Amino acid sequence: MNKKIKLLIIAGARPNFMKVAPIIQQIRRHSADVANYGTQLEYRLIHTGQHYDEKMSHIFFDELGISAPDINLGVGSGSHAEQTANVMTQFEPICLQEKPDWVVVVGDVNSTMACTLVCAKLGIKVAHVEAGLRSFDRSMPEEVNRIVTDALADLLLTPSVDGDENLKREGIPDWKIDLVGNVMIDALTLNLEKARASQVLKKLQLKKKSFVYVTLHRPSNVDEKVGLTTIMYELKRIADDIPVVFPMHPRTRKMCGQYGISLDNNKGLRILEPIGYHDSLCLTEMARFILTDSGGLQEESTYFRTPCLTLRPNTERPITVTLGSNKLTNIEVLASDINEVLNRRTEIGQIPPYWDGRTSERIVASLIHAS
Repeated sequence: MNKKIKLLIIAGARPNFMKVAPIIQQIRRHSADVANYGTQLEYRLIHTGQHYDEKMSHIFFDELGISAPDINLGVGSGSHAEQTANVMTQFEPICLQEKPDWVVVVGDVNSTMACTLVCAKLGIKVAHVEAGLRSFDRSMPEEVNRIVTDALADLLLTPSVDGDENLKREGIPDWKIDLVGNVMIDALTLNLEKARASQVLKKLQLKKKSFVYVTLHRPSNVDEKVGLTTIMYELKRIADDIPVVFPMHPRTRKMCGQYGISLDNNKGLRILEPIGYHDSLCLTEMARFILTDSGGLQEESTYFRTPCLTLRPNTERPITVTLGSNKLTNIEVLASDINEVLNRRTEIGQIPPYWDGRTSERIVASLIHAS
C-alpha cells in the first residue's frame, strides 16, 4: 500500500534558498525512484518573502534550479514583531488549506520561528533543519528564533554533534534528535562545478589565493559609526597590499552613506553590488582569507579550508572554530588578526563529520522514518 507524505517547505531569506534546494532535489529523486518502498513524497515550496530584493533572493532561485515558489506570502520587511506577525497571519490559512503532514523549516530567520509557532498551535508536525545551533547570545534575534523553534519542533535535524549536545542539555529527548550533517555543504557540492566555472576572478582580474573576500551586514558591525569606520579603514589599509573584494549588502551601503564613509574604490578595494551564489563560492574557495559575519561563509570556508576571520563575539557554529578554518575576531584585534592570517599557510583545519554532500538524503530518510 502506497503511503503519501505531504510537505510544506519554507524559504524566507537568502541562506534558506541554498538549504532547501538540495532537499527539494532529493525529494524529486526519491519520488522518481520506482524502488521508493511505497512512500510518495509531495511537497510545496512556500516563500515567505522575508527577503524580497531581486539582488538578494530571486537570483538564487534561478542559480539553484528551484522552480518558482508555489506560494509567495510577500511579507516584506518591518520590525521583528511585525515581520513575525505578518508571516504567521499569512501562513496559517495556507496550513489550514494544504493540511500538510510536515512543515520543514530551515535555519534561524524570523520566518522559521513564525511558521513553527503556527504549526504548534495547529498540531502540525515541524522538522527543523539546522537544529541545535547556539551562540549563547540572546541579544541576537537569530538565537531567540533558534531556541523557540527547537523547543516546539517535532524532529530536530542537527548539522554537528554540538547541536545534539545543546538540545539534550535543554531537555529535548533523544528520539526527536537526528544528526544528519550540514545541508549547506550539499548545496555547495551540487554547485561546485558551476562555481569553478565562474568568470568572477577573470572579470575582477584576480589570481588564486591573492585577494581577500569580505561580506558584512550584521547590525552589530554596520549600525555603529565607530565600528564601521574602523572596519572600512582596515580594509583600505590592507587593500594597499592585497586586493579586497567586498560585495556590499544594501544595509552596509546605506549605513556607510549615513555616516559619511567614502566608498570610492582605492587601488585595491573593489566594492561590488551583491553577487550570485556561484560567484560567492568561487571567491570563498579562491581567497587568501575571508572576513565575514555570515554563518554560511563560516561553513563554506571550513569546507574549502580557507582561513576565515568572523567579526563577531560568538558563533552558533563553534565546530568551524574547533575543527575548521574559522577564528573569531573583534575591532580591537582585527588589525593583528589580519596580519597573522596573511603570514601563515593558506589551507588549515579539517572538514567536520557528515559535511559530505549527502545530508539531504539523510533528511528525507529521517522524515520518512518519523512519519
